Amino acid sequence: MIYLDNAATSLKRPKSVIRAAKQAMLYAGGYGRSGHKPAIYAGEIVYECREMAQKLFSLQAPEQVIFTLNATHALNQAIYSLVPKAKKVAITGYEHNSVVRPLHERNIDYFVIESELFNTESMLESVKAALNKGCDLFIINHVSNVFGQIAPIEEIDKLLYDANAGMILDASQSAGNRNIDVSKLKSIKAACMAGHKGLLGISGTGLLLVCTDESFSPIMQGGTGSLSNELNQPEILPDRLESGTPNVVGIASLGAGMRAILSTGADKIGRHEQLLMQKTADKLEKLEDIQVFRSKNDKNQCGVLSFRHKNIACEKIAEFLADNGICVRAGLHCAPLAHKSAGTLETGTVRVSFGFHNTNRDVNEFILQMRRFVE
Repeated sequence: MIYLDNAATSLKRPKSVIRAAKQAMLYAGGYGRSGHKPAIYAGEIVYECREMAQKLFSLQAPEQVIFTLNATHALNQAIYSLVPKAKKVAITGYEHNSVVRPLHERNIDYFVIESELFNTESMLESVKAALNKGCDLFIINHVSNVFGQIAPIEEIDKLLYDANAGMILDASQSAGNRNIDVSKLKSIKAACMAGHKGLLGISGTGLLLVCTDESFSPIMQGGTGSLSNELNQPEILPDRLESGTPNVVGIASLGAGMRAILSTGADKIGRHEQLLMQKTADKLEKLEDIQVFRSKNDKNQCGVLSFRHKNIACEKIAEFLADNGICVRAGLHCAPLAHKSAGTLETGTVRVSFGFHNTNRDVNEFILQMRRFVE
């Protein structure tokens, strides 16, 4: 089997991740709830994972790291806390439903930053237009889960900071394969990400990085292991946003995943995935009736590639590949706004997404099967 669906979730993880999860499952007790050895071990696992995240994303303190169920949970928490304080919200035209649906559910009007796919200047001009319309909170998809488009975060950050506007960063597809230094992003209020994708943890893990002194309103209240005699949720982080017993097994895997990334280097991982994407795009473009969505500047696209056939449904292609041992994803990828922006809403796309474990042999086998399909 060749796994090319890493944008959905990582499957082939380092052995250290599996070992960490197994150890936690065998020996970790209730985090923050008792003083016996299994509970203390759970506490060590959780704190060490916060430290890994602090180091990987250049945070000031481990308390800024909030554990969530996934990126969707993190985005909902950030939106619930920060959007009500904003005058007007802007989102890019490539956002996931994890952003669009929470805004819709809360009847929040938002400005869409419309821009041509892979056109950095177009996106920056649209950010300026949003600022001119009074938008003061921007939700920015760092890397499109559909097309691999990389948003110019540093340039956007400067525009927002100069205008006294804030940013919620959706790093679901960039965490683990791009260097993200939140200390250099002056407008950032929160960064949200999945733990089970580029960070190599297991499912049921995610991170919310709190990058502002503003108080967050928890979307869930309950036991935190602290200040139990008070009815009000604690004000201190991370307790304020972490009610209930956390997923210690998942957190153990996430900590091991981030440790592996720190050892290898996020940029090295990203370059490897990007190179495989480029080779795949080169070969796909030679196939008859295949339209490949690729940036003219390869630096503006990570290891995620979308394509479609001019006459055949994307789902048929994915089904054929699955029958031949290759895992990809077809459809709208929970991001209809991105497809609307790129003009693929009616058809969707087939998405190929690489991980650090993938090789040139995987690319060659994928292309071989695609040739068979086209012929």
